[in-house]
Amino acid sequence: MKILILPGDGVGKEVTSEAEKVLNIISKLYKLDIRVDFGFFGGEAVDIYDTPFPDETKQKIKNSDAVLLGAVGGPQYDNASKEKKPETGLLELRKSLNLFLNVRPIISFRESIDYSSVKKELIEDLDIVIIRELVSGIYFGEPRGFNSDFTEAHNTMRYNQKEISRIADYALNLSRERSKKLCSVDKANVLEVSQLWRTTVEESAVNFKDVALSHMYVDNAAMQLVQNPKQFDVIVTENLFGDILSDLASVLTGSIGLLPSASLNNDGFGVYEPIHGSAPDIAGKNIVNPIATILSVAMLFQHTFKRADIYHHILESVKFVLKEGKYTKDLSEVKFISTSEMGDCIIQKIEELK
Repeated sequence: MKILILPGDGVGKEVTSEAEKVLNIISKLYKLDIRVDFGFFGGEAVDIYDTPFPDETKQKIKNSDAVLLGAVGGPQYDNASKEKKPETGLLELRKSLNLFLNVRPIISFRESIDYSSVKKELIEDLDIVIIRELVSGIYFGEPRGFNSDFTEAHNTMRYNQKEISRIADYALNLSRERSKKLCSVDKANVLEVSQLWRTTVEESAVNFKDVALSHMYVDNAAMQLVQNPKQFDVIVTENLFGDILSDLASVLTGSIGLLPSASLNNDGFGVYEPIHGSAPDIAGKNIVNPIATILSVAMLFQHTFKRADIYHHILESVKFVLKEGKYTKDLSEVKFISTSEMGDCIIQKIEELK
C-alpha cells in the first residue's frame, strides 16, 4: 500500500503528522505493508519550486495508490499570480487525476454535540453524505478572466450530461445502500446549467425506482440544513453549491475539525483530506484538531483499499476518545489537549480496540 502524504501549508504538517502515526499503528496491528512517502504541494511548493504542483510531486502521485493531503493556502499567497496560487495547484490536482467524485460524510458525534450552534435535538445522530461534483462547473469553466483594465471579470458555469450522470449514478447507488432517499440540489429556476442538471439526474433515476428522488433549490437547501438537517440522507450537487453546502453542514457537528473527505476517480484512486483549511492563525501552536485528517485516513482504507473493517476501527477509536472527554481547543476552551496528545490518545485506543 503506497501512500503519498502532502502536508501542504499552515496546520497541514501538524495534522498529517498525527495521521502518519495512525498509518504506522494500523500497519503494525493488521500486518500490512504500508509504504509512506512525502511530497511538496501548495504554498510550500511555490516557495521551493515556484509552482504549487511541481513535476516531482506529480511523479510521486503516479507511483502511489492514494494521497493524504493536509491543507493548502495562506495570506502570503493572496496576491500571487494565478499560476502561483496554492489553490490553482489543488484544482490542477483534481482535474489531472479526474477526481470527479467528492464524498463528505457529515456525522454528529454525541460527545461533541453540545459544541454545535444548532439545537441538540436537531443534530443528534445526524448522518448525512454530501456528494459533490469536483472537476467541472464554474471552477473550471471557460472562458474566464478579467478585462484589460481589471474593472470587469467573468466566469463560466458549464456541465455536460456525462459529467452529471456519472455523479448522479454514484449518489443513487449510495442512496440505495442507505435509506433509499436522495436530494439533488440545484438552481433550476434561474440557471440553464441547473435545468440540465435536474433533467439528467431524473434520467439517471429511472434505473433506481426504489430510490426516492427529490429536488431542492440551493438557497432553500442551505436554510433546510440548518433548520431541519435530519430530513436529508444523501445530497448530490454541483461543484460550487457542494463547496458551500458541505462547509455549512460541517458546522452542525460542532467543529469543522471533525470531518474528513474523499475525492475519487473511476479507478479507485483517491485524495483524502480534512475539509478544514490551512488555518494559518493557529499553525505551529499544536492546538489544531487532527481528527478530520485521521478520519480521512479511515476513508482512505474504506475506499481505496476496500477495508471497511479498518475504517470502522479508526472511527470507533475516535468516538471512544471523545466519549472519554478528551477534546482539542476547538471543542473546549476551558480544558483541552494538544494536537499531538489527541493523536496519541487515538492511537492508544486503536491498540486497545484491536
